[in-house]
Amino acid sequence: MNIPNRITISRILLIPLFVVMMMFNFGMGDMQFLGVTLPVNHFIGGLIFIFASATDWVDGYYARKYNLVTTFGKFLDPLADKLLVSAAFILLVEMQIAPAWIVIVIISREFAVTGLRLVLAGGGEVVAANQLGKIKTVTQIVAITFGLFHNAIFEIWHIPFTMIMLYVALIFTVWSGWDYFYKNRHALLASK
Repeated sequence: MNIPNRITISRILLIPLFVVMMMFNFGMGDMQFLGVTLPVNHFIGGLIFIFASATDWVDGYYARKYNLVTTFGKFLDPLADKLLVSAAFILLVEMQIAPAWIVIVIISREFAVTGLRLVLAGGGEVVAANQLGKIKTVTQIVAITFGLFHNAIFEIWHIPFTMIMLYVALIFTVWSGWDYFYKNRHALLASK
């Protein structure tokens, strides 16, 4: 197994640690962070999420630079992203930061695209993420990050940045999902 694929697997392995950190306080108390009081475990969980999200860029860069792009990596990398982002969005609903309906739409799109990827893979096609999909991922990560840090920075000015970014992420999620299905409609039309 090459290094980019190992990095991708490490992202998946960080998900349980991230979830446990966000769900359990461990008696760590609260802290001040950029004008917001938040539990220390949320701060640590947010850092784990940022680190795990950054590994997506690292594995992709490394795979392209050293020509280590594999079919396994093309499939596993977006799956790792979906698992991490889905876990984070569900935690934001649990924390009453994100509306459940937005998270349901986003996660439904992720499952639908994963299903289409499986149909395409069955036909011998492996489709890497396109630019629109990458923008979708960045908007989701930004929305999640500010949610995990309780809208730090912007809370001072009373700007609901997390909610704004959730709506931006929702728009790009739906748009990129529609684009993915439209560009690969041949697989759906040919399936029996």
